[in-house]
Amino acid sequence: MKTSEVVSALERFAPLPLQEDYDNAGLQIGLTEAEVSGALLCLDVTEAVVDEAVATGCNLIISHHPLIFRKLRRIVGEDAVQRTVAKAIISGVAIVSMHTNLDAATGGVNYKIAEKMGLQGLRFIGREKEIDHVRGGEGVVGTLPEALSAARFVQMLKQQFGVACVQANELLARPIKKVALCGGAGAMMLDAAIAAGADAFVTGEMRYHEFFGHEQQIQIAVIGHYESEQYTKEIFELILKEACPDVRCVCSRVNTNPIVYL
Repeated sequence: MKTSEVVSALERFAPLPLQEDYDNAGLQIGLTEAEVSGALLCLDVTEAVVDEAVATGCNLIISHHPLIFRKLRRIVGEDAVQRTVAKAIISGVAIVSMHTNLDAATGGVNYKIAEKMGLQGLRFIGREKEIDHVRGGEGVVGTLPEALSAARFVQMLKQQFGVACVQANELLARPIKKVALCGGAGAMMLDAAIAAGADAFVTGEMRYHEFFGHEQQIQIAVIGHYESEQYTKEIFELILKEACPDVRCVCSRVNTNPIVYL
């Protein structure tokens, strides 16, 4: 299959108009008519990931986070992005990214996080859109199969997402049943989670002052940006297996998380 056919399949699942205004999803590098020898699926694109694509015989990288997020005025190897762009071009590796459009899409990143938590009866919270019959929203809310104490809820998150530690506010004294979430840097969805009547809100990043004032109102649980989105590769793999079954998929084994817990 050609790169353009794979890109079209991805964009049918998560149309580009679902992305936020600041984003830069879509084809980043490469020729659309090139035949795909294999697709490497990843969260972030780094030099090591491009090397991995070459080593595994993949000439297409599908990432969640865009490699080119801000405009590049030159490519002279001044920083990691410029070096990675140059390496991909020299190596003949195309790069396509599905970012906030995949976060928002039905069955996308937030749905995958909810799946890992076992949430049921999902619905969107925050702003919603519908593009080409694909519904999308900023976050989702659903219910756990059974209510959990706050301590058990945090332990469940640590186990399901392989998290070394969870940032949380004061543990909720009541059971947690209804859970709202937004992957990545989703702190802006806290108010929507409260308005939805959620017992807990899970996201990847929040700032210090955003934790204040919610004691015993809602359980905040911050599991890390990388950790919240690490299963995005599974979404890419499912899309390609259904829409592009002849394309060989390789899940990246490179851990691109820049944060370590000591």
